[in-house]
Amino acid sequence: MNIWSALEPSQLINLSIIVPVIGAALLVFAGKRPNLRETVSIATAVILFTLVLGIADNTFNQVPMATTWVVLLSGLNIAFSVEPLGVLFALVASFLWIITTIYAIGYMRGHHEQNQTRFFCCFALAISTVMAICFSANLLTLFIFYELLTLSTYPLVTHAGNEEAKRGGRVYLGILLTTSIAFLLFAVLGTWVSAQTLEFTPGGVFNDVSSSGLIAVLLVLFCYGIGKAALMPFHRWLPAAMVAPTPVSALLHAVAVVKAGVFSILKIAIYIFGIDNLSEIATTDLMLYIGAATVLLSSFVATTKDNLKARLAYSTVSQLSYIVVGALLASSIAAAGATLHIVTHAFGKITLFFCAGAIMVATHKKNISEMVGLGHKMPLTMIAFAIGALSIIGLPPMAGTWSKWYLLVGALEQDKLIIVAVLTLSSLLNVAYLLPIPIKAFFTPAEPNQQPESWTETQHTPLPSLIAIAVTASACLLLFFFPQPIIDLINLIPGVSTEF
Repeated sequence: MNIWSALEPSQLINLSIIVPVIGAALLVFAGKRPNLRETVSIATAVILFTLVLGIADNTFNQVPMATTWVVLLSGLNIAFSVEPLGVLFALVASFLWIITTIYAIGYMRGHHEQNQTRFFCCFALAISTVMAICFSANLLTLFIFYELLTLSTYPLVTHAGNEEAKRGGRVYLGILLTTSIAFLLFAVLGTWVSAQTLEFTPGGVFNDVSSSGLIAVLLVLFCYGIGKAALMPFHRWLPAAMVAPTPVSALLHAVAVVKAGVFSILKIAIYIFGIDNLSEIATTDLMLYIGAATVLLSSFVATTKDNLKARLAYSTVSQLSYIVVGALLASSIAAAGATLHIVTHAFGKITLFFCAGAIMVATHKKNISEMVGLGHKMPLTMIAFAIGALSIIGLPPMAGTWSKWYLLVGALEQDKLIIVAVLTLSSLLNVAYLLPIPIKAFFTPAEPNQQPESWTETQHTPLPSLIAIAVTASACLLLFFFPQPIIDLINLIPGVSTEF
């Protein structure tokens, strides 16, 4: 029994969306009192995670959970309901909000960042919109909160306030709003015209009288309208957003924005089109191979980047398309792999970004070429980086092994040997652009007098940041040995299975 068991199921949904907003309001009142502000941030994050645990418990016990906020027209509501895919994303996002908040406390203080109250406030608002996306009952609700997520994270991207940050923010806002208005909005309208419903429905909403041509167009519109999934050529917003502080990069790449994008594509594939029906849509293979091309091209670009955050950004573009590919393979096993990749990539990539931020705070180094011998000065950070890198690559005993395994099995099941080749080559490219970083740090001699002999990691890296790094790196290992609770939740998703 959880501590929220006395609440009605609908109240759990409402609170999961409202609690971060209340936290944001309290942060405004905390103002310039750092200790109080940070206590409120952590407390709010912990409360949210316990709420989501309560929702997960009800899901395993098959307790129906739904609530309607606003009835606009007959069949058009702002409403929320709980299903296993949304629960999984909510668990990842709410747990990593706790860890990212702890990391951000150390980073923001250690880097002497300005406007920290605004930072934590926008962080909370962004998580509120993520919870609403997780539990959206229909496309209208998803669309509204998808847009609010873009707007709530814009101040985080432009946090530094300089010209570079403003330019990155313009690219961020411009691409995401343009794709959603030009493509996603029309995809939602087209779905309403064709299916007469926007409700997420197991097996999909289209019937025999729905136009196959329109459905084919809608799939393209959804894939490109959800710009947060970063399919090429609408991916530039993601590297542009790297001007933001590292905790924001972690939020963008592991917790909120990009995961909201690929989660939305997966949810639409499962509940609007239906996994079993995707193979019959004329444009499925087109978008599948565009996703595969994004996997490879962004990996090649990543190998050329010397700036660490830029390399990780293009790595994220590649890894997101693993999830898109898994959704479009029209295989229950591949869809399971894509769902699991949301989790494993989240922990692996957030570890890498945490390490990048710790390196920048401690040494003011941003370029990989400058990190020679750094492992001797920052052993804990660089060991964690190696663990996160191995998980992204998909090597045992790291969590990423399982998601890539299911994706490969799904591609083989569908006789998509090109996709098998793409996933294999991409993993080799992961090795090429990630492993040289810890190798350079540990096995290349440091430059003479690079730092005083008394220099130690704990003196120069804030303790909260090191704690956060240790937690996410440990999770990369633990999720390899104990993936079963997540797999059990994945197997509850209609049309998705790890059985083969």
